[in-house]
Amino acid sequence: MNGSPLLRLIPLTVADGGSTDETVAIVKRLMAEFPNLRLLVNEKRLQSAAINLAATAHATPGTRWLIRCDAHSTYPPNFILHVAEALKRTCAASVVIPMDAVGETCFEKANAWIVDTLLGSGGSAHRGGRKSQYVDHGHHAGFDIVWFRSVGGYDEAFSHNEDAEYDYRVCKGGGRVWLDADIRIAYTPRGSVKALARQYFNYGKGRAKNLRKHKARLKLRQAAPILILALCLTGLVAGLFQWQAFILPAGYLSVLAGASAAIAWKHKSLCGLLSGVAAGIMHLAWAAGFTWESVAGKR
Repeated sequence: MNGSPLLRLIPLTVADGGSTDETVAIVKRLMAEFPNLRLLVNEKRLQSAAINLAATAHATPGTRWLIRCDAHSTYPPNFILHVAEALKRTCAASVVIPMDAVGETCFEKANAWIVDTLLGSGGSAHRGGRKSQYVDHGHHAGFDIVWFRSVGGYDEAFSHNEDAEYDYRVCKGGGRVWLDADIRIAYTPRGSVKALARQYFNYGKGRAKNLRKHKARLKLRQAAPILILALCLTGLVAGLFQWQAFILPAGYLSVLAGASAAIAWKHKSLCGLLSGVAAGIMHLAWAAGFTWESVAGKR
């Protein structure tokens, strides 16, 4: 809550989705000091629902922009003001920003070091990108509220990938999405194999649901994990009858092992040896989620 005195004038909303820590108590204490701070109960416990709820409950007729701040992230000073300035300067429907992954535990560090690479994210512009440009999708930071309302806000049927689904509708309607590489946040990735697998499985499901809704196609970087999963499974099954087929999964494992060694060498840390593990989980869990939703979601 530190920063420019203007932040004491800007309406600030915390949408709590049933947190079990001290979030609500902390917010209530801060409300005594900051009269512009408000608390909402997000009963649906989804990010998409939280943003829609805030836009409906607290946006005034004079509101021009809506700024989004998520958990698991650290925001720079004057983040809200800088995002608002970018929206004003570009007249974009949405402003998105790069996420610089950082970690504290060994697995978090390995995850962070690999996720912003080509192997980890396929070259996604908002994953460590350094160039400000118009894009078709990114990590949401701010919205022109007129555009937000005109396209109906977020689709609350999406528990994941709601941002990409929103951007699709914005771009289809003639709006533009601006990636501002000068406004960056630090993101803490998942700290365990189970949590990372669950996250990317849900990401994959969300992408499949998005494509089905809009009858769109996968990009090459999104199709790659599905191909990897298919080749690895084919190799494992076929290898039971023809051992040479094991070359397929073995080849993929060698790429992950090479990446682990390179990351460990670059960062002079044995934690880097887990980078390949993290990358493999991202790829295969995402592909499994996408495949599951593509098959089961149609029923």
